[in-house]
Amino acid sequence: MNITQVALVTVPVSDQDVAKDFYAGLLGFTVLEDRSMGPMRWLQVAPEGAQTGVVLAAHLPGTTPGDVQGLMLTTSDIDTDCARLREAGVAVEGPQDLPWGRQATFADPDGNGIVLASAG
Repeated sequence: MNITQVALVTVPVSDQDVAKDFYAGLLGFTVLEDRSMGPMRWLQVAPEGAQTGVVLAAHLPGTTPGDVQGLMLTTSDIDTDCARLREAGVAVEGPQDLPWGRQATFADPDGNGIVLASAG
């Protein structure tokens, strides 16, 4: 096998505009692509400089919004990011000190579960 990276992760959402506001507006992801592909819309976001992107997909056969659990994001300032999420009305658990580092959890508007981990 010659696999070198994970390119995309698909996150099923019910409303792509709401998801875009959350991931790009609140989390600060960059919108890499937002275009129509026939009857579908391709909406791809990623943290600045990240190698792996997230496709916010509506109406993807075999998926249900909220199905994704454990999407892990890293941050250089977990306390500030958790405070910002709470100020925006997002329910955040943590951060907790764990044997492997500090982590907090929250969900996007569809209930997809996200883990926020401190970098380093």
